[in-house]
Amino acid sequence: MAELAQLIDSEVFLAYATYTTIVLFKMMLMSLVTAFFRMTRKAFSNPEDTATFGKGENAKKYLRTDPDVERARRGHLNDLENIVPFIGIGLLYALSGPALSTALLHFRIFVGARIFHTIAYLTPLPQPSRGLSWLAGYAVTISMAYRVLKTGLYL
Repeated sequence: MAELAQLIDSEVFLAYATYTTIVLFKMMLMSLVTAFFRMTRKAFSNPEDTATFGKGENAKKYLRTDPDVERARRGHLNDLENIVPFIGIGLLYALSGPALSTALLHFRIFVGARIFHTIAYLTPLPQPSRGLSWLAGYAVTISMAYRVLKTGLYL
């Protein structure tokens, strides 16, 4: 049990925990962004969500899609598709014993890429800004996965 405590107290693991918390918090904020756009654009997916605005036919006009709501939803979905693998692979990477400077570089690039990706998605900024930010984050996750495989399987 002492070994586990030492791993958790390691600077790399603490860095992983810090940067993972940042991207998870950012992903949680995307739910609020989507809710904000739904409320301000009065665009809802579920009939019960329109009850505040009326009943019957009057409420049905709020059951619609809105480009801003859909953009926020797609950004949130993209977070789910990229942050979840980062969490799993990043944990294994942190436990594989990388140098602190290398781990910080990986974690910081990923977090910066995801924050910029969200800004590029919501603003929207012209391509290839969003695509390049996605690629940077994805490349970090692949790099960490390679390190884990190389360390664990001696590739």
